[in-house]
Amino acid sequence: MNLRRKLSEIKTKQPKWKVDPSILLCRQVPKPLHGVAPRVVLGAKWWNATRKEAYHSTLYHCLACGVSKHEAHYRQWLEAHEYYEVDYLLGRAEYIRTVPLCHLCHNYIHCGRLQGLLDRGIIPHGKYVAVLQHGNRILRQAKLVKSVYNGPFADWQDWRMVIYGKEYPPLCSTPEEWEKVYG
Repeated sequence: MNLRRKLSEIKTKQPKWKVDPSILLCRQVPKPLHGVAPRVVLGAKWWNATRKEAYHSTLYHCLACGVSKHEAHYRQWLEAHEYYEVDYLLGRAEYIRTVPLCHLCHNYIHCGRLQGLLDRGIIPHGKYVAVLQHGNRILRQAKLVKSVYNGPFADWQDWRMVIYGKEYPPLCSTPEEWEKVYG
């Protein structure tokens, strides 16, 4: 077998993937479902295998912006993000898959958390701005627009996390209980 044919076979065996900036538009999991993530429910063994598979699926590049983990800003590794389809009216967040993201893209998706870190003085204003500028640039280049859902929302106790068809209720039964745990 000649070298050219061997190289051709190697290339065809490589997983194919495509940058997907729309991942930055994923909806936020609402407060009632904080702590009911697949990585918690299904455990560390599942989480480690799933996130490693996600990193490999893009050859260790961020799915949203395409940066290699070695060229990423702030941290030279990828972070795994659980992607959900969220129906705020029905009160359902369904786990779809785990995706690999660079630190900037992951923080852009979790902009509420990012704002909280800034407000508490945990991150500097410059990093906050860098995250927002990065995400906004990626969306602008892809001609995508971020929107915020302002309701209506399902009642707190009606929310369910759906993982592989099984429903899980909120860990905190009221907003007041959530505030004690997470606030």
